[in-house]
This record gives sequence, structure tokens and C-alpha cells, in this order.
Amino acid sequence: MSKKAKPAGPGPWSTFAQSPIAVKAILAGVVISRLGAFLSIFLVLYLTSRGYSADQATLALGGYGAGAVLGILVGGALANALGARNATVLSMTGSALLLVLVYYVNSFPLIVASVVLVGLFQSIYRPASSALLSELTPPDRQVMIFGIWRLGLNLGTTLCPQLGFALFRLGGHGYAILFWGEAVVALAYGVMAFATLPRKLKQQPAEPAAAEAKAPKESYLQVLKDTRYVFYLLATLVNAIIYTQYLSTLPLDVTRSHVDVFWYSLAVSANSIIVILFELPLTKVTQKWPLRISVSCAFVLVGLGEACYGLPLGAAVILIGTLIWTLGEILGGPTLFAYPGMIAPERLKARYISSFQVMFNAGTAIGPVIGGMLFQRLHHGVWPVVGLFAVISTVLGALGMRPVQPSAGARQPAAEAEPVAEGV
Repeated sequence: MSKKAKPAGPGPWSTFAQSPIAVKAILAGVVISRLGAFLSIFLVLYLTSRGYSADQATLALGGYGAGAVLGILVGGALANALGARNATVLSMTGSALLLVLVYYVNSFPLIVASVVLVGLFQSIYRPASSALLSELTPPDRQVMIFGIWRLGLNLGTTLCPQLGFALFRLGGHGYAILFWGEAVVALAYGVMAFATLPRKLKQQPAEPAAAEAKAPKESYLQVLKDTRYVFYLLATLVNAIIYTQYLSTLPLDVTRSHVDVFWYSLAVSANSIIVILFELPLTKVTQKWPLRISVSCAFVLVGLGEACYGLPLGAAVILIGTLIWTLGEILGGPTLFAYPGMIAPERLKARYISSFQVMFNAGTAIGPVIGGMLFQRLHHGVWPVVGLFAVISTVLGALGMRPVQPSAGARQPAAEAEPVAEGV
């Protein structure tokens, strides 16, 4: 008798529909915040239109990225004290006020300082909201819920430039409506978070005073003591450096190799479409895989796909390489983002997630710089080095992951995990 096929895990719609209102609000907030993320896209154009140099504009943009990384660290440190609701309200309100300030101040140092603070405040809520998302989701739905989160992120990121350009045209080719629009979006998300998110989850029974006194303080040092997780963080950093090369180094190589830019544009568009259409259906299957297998697939295929660009560059190489690393992204992306919350101790969940987010964002920030420096020296020979980076990230990832089964633990519907809100 033939062996029955192993059933797929919970689907995206059932996972979303059975989630508590707080989870739905966080998932909706991802789309809302990314749809209104105009500053990072139009900042350089805005500053150069005001007469600042390209160097000054890029300096301000770099300050925004630095502020975002710092905000994630601050948010991770404050997550338990503030809770997801207060962290989100603080984050959105502060960033809304600062966005308006960026538009109206006339001193460049003040503009840069405001931009850095916008990046910081916009990121404060992320560790707390991701930790709450993980806490309110049963173990067997963690990968799927972060797959839905990634879908919202990708949809918002894909549509944001088009929406921003439409507002730019609507405002008579002026930027006021963009800054005010992003500020209004931030305030709207803050109001939604205040209305739907719990201040804190219902606390577990208090520990005896002696045990509580012996408990280690919540700090990033406790995260760094988890040696295996540090390997995972390093693997994430290296993988993010590799991932971003398609946006920075590949277009340089396309130009130098005199390949029609159409094929590069087609490949980038194909990546976005494939991820949006196929990641969640595949996640219904991959969420049942051992976590290490899913993440290893991501690291190996992303590196292999980018290394393929090292073949004689042409339309076929660009498209095939992109399809390979896109497959890695959709097979392992949701697990990559879900893993920190799944293995973190409860008291350190926000800091584990924050550490992951910092490393991922740092990799995407320094990746173009590293790729550009290597390309200046190696030109087309940069891609075998990228392949070597992929080997490093895969080894670090394998060393850093614990063999946790995503389906382990309770299997109650997510709606039963509703938190008890404390007073304001």
C-alpha cells in the first residue's frame, strides 16, 4: 500500500483568520507603514531640489539608515518595558512630528539630525511588534505568520514608489504632500495600534523573590552569550550582504558588459512578482520542514544564484541567476525571520529579534559598499567572491541553528492565544 503524503501545514488564510485582532493589526500595520515610506525613496531628490549637493543628500540618506539601525537597538531594549502598543504609539507619533520638521527646517545640520531621528523613531516599534507577533502565534504557525508579514512588507515596498510618484504629481511636483502624507500615515498606524494592541500580555505567575533575584538582567549581553545564536546572526549579516548585490553590483556589471538594461529590469520585476505570488503557497509546505533545512536552502540558493552572474553575462544568465536566488528567498525567507522568536527565551524575545533585525539591516546597508569596492578591483570577477561568501553564510547558519521542529508544541488555534490587556 502506498504511503500517504504528509499533509501540508496551516494555510495563510486560516492562519490570518484565526489570529487575534492584535496580530491582524500588526500585519496590517506592515502594509500601511511600507506604503507610506516615502522619505527613504525621495529624500535624495528632495534635498537636491533644494540646492544641496549630491554628497550632502547621500550623507543625509546614510544618516537615515544609521538612525534606523540605532532605533531597532533602542526598541529591543525598551520592548518589555513599553510593550508593543506604547512602543508603536511612541514610534509613530515621534516620527510623524519629525517628518514635518525635516520639510520645514532650512539648516542642513538640522535636516540631517531630523532625518537621523526619523529613522530612529520609525524603528523603535519593530522589535516589540515582532515579539508580540511571535508570542500570540502557536508554534506550528510561526513560519506562516512571518510569511504573511513578509507578504505585507513586499506589497507595501513594491507599491510605495508608485504611490509616492502619484502624490508628487498631485502636489504639483512638490514634496510637501509626501512629507505630510507619510506623517499622516504614521499617526493613523499609531491610532490603530493604540486601539487594537494590548499594553502587555498577561504575565505568567510571579517567580519567588529569590529566583527573580538570581535571574539574569535583560540585556544584549545575554543574547551574545548564546554562542550558537551569534553564529546565526553572523550568517544573517553575510547573507544580507550577498542578497543586496543584485541591487548594487549587478547593475554596475550590466553597464560594464554592455548588456541591455531591459534584462536587468525584467529580472528585478520577476523577483518581486514571484515572491508576492508564490512565497505563501510554498510556505504552506516549507513550514513543516526542519528549520535548519529551510534556512540552509535560502543561504545556498541565494549565494548560488548570485554567483551565477559570474558566467558570461547576458540575458539568460541574468534571468536564470535571479530565478535561482528568488527560489531560495521564497523557500527560506519566512523561516529566516521566524526563527529568532521561536528559539528566544521569553524574557529576551524582543532582544533576540532586535539583534536579528540589526544584522539584516546592517548587511543590506554595507553590502553595496563592499560590493562596489570589490567590483572596482575585480570587475566581473566579483561573483566568485560572492559565492565564497555564500559558503561562509551557509556554514555559519548550520552551526548556529538548533534542530527545532516548527510544528512542535501546542497546536491550539491562534485565536485562543488572545492576550489580556492591562490598563493604560
